[in-house]
Amino acid sequence: MAGEESTHRIPEALTEEQAGRMLADMNEVIRAGEEMRKLRAEMIKLFIGLGWTQDRIARLAAMSQPAVSKHVAKYRTDVPSPPMELSLDQYDTPWLEGRLWALAEEISETLRDTAHCTRYVDAIARGKKRFTPENVDELRRLVEKDLRLHRATIPGSYQEAYDKISRGLDVPPKAATTSGSASVRRTLAHRIQRDRLRGDA
Repeated sequence: MAGEESTHRIPEALTEEQAGRMLADMNEVIRAGEEMRKLRAEMIKLFIGLGWTQDRIARLAAMSQPAVSKHVAKYRTDVPSPPMELSLDQYDTPWLEGRLWALAEEISETLRDTAHCTRYVDAIARGKKRFTPENVDELRRLVEKDLRLHRATIPGSYQEAYDKISRGLDVPPKAATTSGSASVRRTLAHRIQRDRLRGDA
């Protein structure tokens, strides 16, 4: 019995490796939170540019009106940005990445536990995966695999959307003037693409 107890002894101290893993997980959560706060501020700037009222923005963002007023005061001094185009058919890289992200989420929800892209989609949502060229290529590979293996059960609009996204990502983007940061454009394209896919399904 004494020997058995010794094999299950609770360690008296954390190893550096264990501490490093815990702190890395915490840092990921903190970084994701900071990026989301920055993205929300940029989206509020977009809504202000669209002429939305402070009451409307506060309600949608679940913020107090004084907090929104601070954003309004801050951005009033900025040079107005050109209106952002909301057409789905745009071909700058962040926009296409947002569309790919949306398509992967729809596939994941449609196929549930059988989707190969689910873990990647979850990692993006938690801020553990960023939109680097390598990660985008991997997400494309997983989406292609799901589309190929589940062609009979996935709506045809998913494949059509992917074909357009894939062609856009394969061709170097032409120099074009786009308004909004990469994260804002990615987020808008993601939302518009998801709504389009749900309407077509």
